[in-house]
Parts: sequence; structure tokens; C-alpha cells
Amino acid sequence: MLRVPPARIYFSEEDRASILKSIDESLLTGQLTLGKNVKQFEDEFAEYIGVKHAVAVNSGTSSIQIPMHIFNVREKEVIVPTNTFFATALAVMHAGGILRFVDADQSTFSVDVADLKRRITEKTVGVIVVHIGGIVSPAILEVQKICKERNIFLFEDAAHAHGSSYRGQMAGTFGEAASFSFYPTKLITSGEGGMIVTNSDAIDQESRLYRDQGKATFTANIHNKLGYNWRMSEPHAAIGLTHFRRLPGFIEERARIARIYDHNLRGIAGLTPVSLPEGVESNYYKYICMIDDHVDRARLKKVMREDFGVGLAGEVYELPVHLQPYFEGAYKKGDFPNAEYICAHHICLPIYQNMTREEAEYVVHSLRLAINRI
Repeated sequence: MLRVPPARIYFSEEDRASILKSIDESLLTGQLTLGKNVKQFEDEFAEYIGVKHAVAVNSGTSSIQIPMHIFNVREKEVIVPTNTFFATALAVMHAGGILRFVDADQSTFSVDVADLKRRITEKTVGVIVVHIGGIVSPAILEVQKICKERNIFLFEDAAHAHGSSYRGQMAGTFGEAASFSFYPTKLITSGEGGMIVTNSDAIDQESRLYRDQGKATFTANIHNKLGYNWRMSEPHAAIGLTHFRRLPGFIEERARIARIYDHNLRGIAGLTPVSLPEGVESNYYKYICMIDDHVDRARLKKVMREDFGVGLAGEVYELPVHLQPYFEGAYKKGDFPNAEYICAHHICLPIYQNMTREEAEYVVHSLRLAINRI
């Protein structure tokens, strides 16, 4: 068993009791999907993010794919960062869109604006920006301006960014719509689930149609859209709502651990923590450090795990999407050099709710010894 795991999912005893009570009520009433828990989760999440609408669905991937259908991307180009999880690209493809990758900015891991300008064509209908590790890149304002000037949509994949902001504006409020994930590794989880957020009445209404087989109403089998079963169940909503109500406290806990890392990592050769740009408030979904070329990441992770009992958290990301086996032959190494360098030259330190100061300090102590050893 690891002394410090890469991540830890935490539910307090009070929260577990609340979730079980809520699920039991659903079982007693027989309302197991699209009921009061889902609505309450949607209402509270929308208020927190600062948008008019939130639509709960069964996964973070669905929360991207549904808006892509609404934006009618079929046989049209959507610009997607290659430094993202495969599901971002997958959602566009499943909606019939044509992927056009864009390189990453080395300071925030998000979209490289100069490369974005080069990638836009007359076939481009939209841009997806991903807030990597909980960092909202200041470049989001320039991307927003570019999209408005070219009359194309801006969509935020905010799977990492619950509660993050830039200059006081919350992640999920810069584009026409945004998606959030509640997968177990995220700051808050519903087991499986996602949320679409928007200020658009039309996107809200269509999202609700798409998530329930394209049905005009929950009680009648009249179908207006080619939807799918993308509903969130009441038990999942009960878990998500309870965890969501702890989000501000969770962010505070992670920020406390981040400050310990910020202070104690100074002077470790071969490693540089990624600093937050001015105006950015991160939820610290990830604590990212760049490593020098001479540091063998695979060996470092092996030494940390086997010799010190510390599991480094998963990279964001280890391999850019364009180099995934699915795209073999379509792209080659060197096509997106910034993203390729970032993916190969960073590590993520353990950071999670209920993590102790002693654990964080032990991670730094182990890291210092491990880098010296290799």
C-alpha cells in the first residue's frame, strides 16, 4: 500500500449518510431518473458557476457531445487542442465533426493562440478550449475575441476546472456553452456524470431534448431530435449534489497543499512548478511540475513508487491526442511540438481532499531524494 497515493476520493461520514438517505428516498418513491435530485443539482451548479442554465447528463463526454450536435458540426471543422483527454476529440467525432488540432501554450498547457489563428479555415465552425489542470489561461479572452470576429462558437471543456476562474470570471462562462465532468478522479464526483452549462435558452432546451432520446417531454414518446440515453440518474445526482456542496472547502484544502509545495519545492534541481498567471484562481485539480530533459520521468515515477511509496498523479497528458494509436498514419511526431514537449516533460504531484501537511512534505522530501538518485 502506498504511503501517499496519487489521488484519494473522500466522502465524510456525514456526506455518506446524506447520500444514502437521498438514494433511499428515490427507491421508496420510484423516481430514479430526472427527478428532484437532478433538478437541485442543476439549479445549485448553475448558480455557483454564474449561468442561467445547467443540464445534468451521464458523463463528461456526453456534456461535450450534446452541444456539438446542437452546434451542428457534422462534416464541419472544429478546432480541438491536441493536449487533452481523448474524449474531447471523441465527442466531436461522434457528433460527425471534423477534427482540426491546435498546439499548446507552454505556460498554461492550453491553446496556443498564434497556432489557433493559423488553423482556422473557411470550414471552421468552432473552437474548444480545455482548462488543463484547473488553470484558466488568460489567453481565453483573446480566443473569445477571435471566435466572435469570425462568427464561430467557443466551447469550454472545463472537466478540470470546477471553481477555477480568471479575473473573477468562472470557468464555463467564457463561451456559448461549457462542459464539466464528475468522473471519480475529479474534484467532485457523482460516480459518473457531467454537466452542460450555458446562458443560452436555446442550448438549454435542446440539451434537455438530446439527453432523453430526443423526446419532447419526459412522459410522451414524441421525438424531435436524434438524441440518446444521456440522462443522469437520481442516485448519481444525489452523490454529485452532496459532493458539490463541499466544493469551496475542497478548493481551500487543495490550495493549502499547493502552498506547501510552492514553498518546499524551491531549489530542487531539474524540476520547476508551473506557476499561475496573474489573475488566475485555480482549483488545483492538478499540481504540475515541468522536468528537465535529463530527468527520466518513467524512472522517477518508478523510484517514487517503489522506494518511497509515493504515487505521482497521472499526467495531463502523457501522449497528445494526435499521436494516439487511433490516428496512426494521419499525424507524425513534430506536427505539434509544444504539446509533444509538454506531454513528455511534466509530472503531477499528489493533491487531494483530506491530504495532510505531513504527506505533502513527505512527497517533496521523497522527490528531492529520488531526483538526486536518478
